[in-house]
Amino acid sequence: MAGIVEIAKKAGVSPATVSRALRGIHHVNEKTRKKIVDAARDLDYPIRPDLLPRGASEKTNTIGVIAPFLSRWYFSQAVSGVEQALREAGMDLLLYNFAQVDARQRIFQQKKLVDKVDGLIVISLPPSDKEFQEILGLGIPVSLIGISDPRCSSVSIDDVKGGEVATQHLVDMGHTEIGLMLGQKDWAFDFKVASNRKDGFLSVLEKHNLEFNPAFELIADFASHTAELAMDEFLTRKKRPTAIFCESDEMAFGVYRSLRKKGLRIPEDMSIVGYDGHDFAQTLGITTIAQPVPFLGQLAASQVMAHIEKPDSPDSQIVVPTELVVRQSVLKVN
Repeated sequence: MAGIVEIAKKAGVSPATVSRALRGIHHVNEKTRKKIVDAARDLDYPIRPDLLPRGASEKTNTIGVIAPFLSRWYFSQAVSGVEQALREAGMDLLLYNFAQVDARQRIFQQKKLVDKVDGLIVISLPPSDKEFQEILGLGIPVSLIGISDPRCSSVSIDDVKGGEVATQHLVDMGHTEIGLMLGQKDWAFDFKVASNRKDGFLSVLEKHNLEFNPAFELIADFASHTAELAMDEFLTRKKRPTAIFCESDEMAFGVYRSLRKKGLRIPEDMSIVGYDGHDFAQTLGITTIAQPVPFLGQLAASQVMAHIEKPDSPDSQIVVPTELVVRQSVLKVN
């Protein structure tokens, strides 16, 4: 597919003028803009619908959502929030779900998205720079959930702060030897959640002059079954922490099951703090950092719909607060 430079050559203008014209910026006269739009269409370059001649493009009344691992609680909750907001507005949702890197590469190609959706929402998946340029080149509103970027709208939480609050609660309850269930270390999808929550965890330990024992770090992949397996192995060791911060509630569930299989009590033998606000955390009495995931989806959908209604409206980066929900899974240590 042609790019800005090719369009500029065909239209006889500078690449900067092409960029301004295709972004809808006003400092381009209409004759020049038409010449650029015609050149872009000839080269099969995606054009913002509002820049096309009347009748050349029809709105799809559909918002695209890109989400990995839809079977997992966080992603399904975010999509449900998006779907509710769109349904109430009379719009449809087109879901692009994948769990493999090669599938991701196909989805982010413009030809998969052009003329199919009026806006795009990307959930917790930091696009590469090339991918970002591709989706921004569509000329449609884009909103991110769980991540942020100044080039488009976003709705996120402060994961560093959440990690701090979770760890501070354990310290306040008297724990000094605290384990960490890490979501992942290195992953092709480049999620930042795990490292951000760990940064918050470590900052609180440092603040209180508590040394983190690397042997107390367990790695799972934000899933309960892998967390259970990791904890099963960990419990074969002699030295254990008195508490563990799990970077997701689903991993906390795996830790909970592993402890119970071993005949250990929660919180008497080990305290647990999770993260996310999963519905089942209340059933198990697990203290957690709760985030309103469906609400994040609703806000992102509202951002996209507002941009469709008023294309010149500014992007917004919304940070939604989290909440420490205290239950029965943390023991107060004298």
